[in-house]
Amino acid sequence: MTTLFQVALLGATGKAGNYILKQLLRERYTVKALIRKPTDFTFTHPQLQTIAGDIKDPEIAELLIKDCSAVVSAIGQKPGEPLISTLSAQHIISAMKQHGVMRYLYLAGLTLDVEGDNKSEANQAKANWMRQTYPDVVADKQQAHDLIAHSTLNWTMIRLPWIEAVPDRHQLVVNLHETVRET
Repeated sequence: MTTLFQVALLGATGKAGNYILKQLLRERYTVKALIRKPTDFTFTHPQLQTIAGDIKDPEIAELLIKDCSAVVSAIGQKPGEPLISTLSAQHIISAMKQHGVMRYLYLAGLTLDVEGDNKSEANQAKANWMRQTYPDVVADKQQAHDLIAHSTLNWTMIRLPWIEAVPDRHQLVVNLHETVRET
């Protein structure tokens, strides 16, 4: 069995990130996953290499991204922790440029304002609630997106309106202008 190429993964211990990790491995990618608390991460796989550290450290970002062909970020803001989105985007972009990696995929939610959005009234109300309830977190995520959008990277933002860890698989809904949830 041959591997395709190596992917750097951030957020592998979260709900979405853990799913992405296992799917990448199923598809025979080699994965370098950044793990902040390696003693809490017991998952192993022959095609998985873990890097202990924090994306807040630019040297760790470089170590993670070195020898990779793409970067996938599923990091999220942890309650009570310093803002992470803009800082991580800066470190990721810098390390990707240094190592000649151009492909970047990252997860985001519906709170971002993105050119081409056509949010329904319900999604506008949800986004407004998030902006009012978590203004610093939303502003940080928006600033990170703006950095990425204005970079020279080949990037894709994947917007997930709802993450639910269930064994059932549902039909994926793709919409380039509206964040929707399949019910």
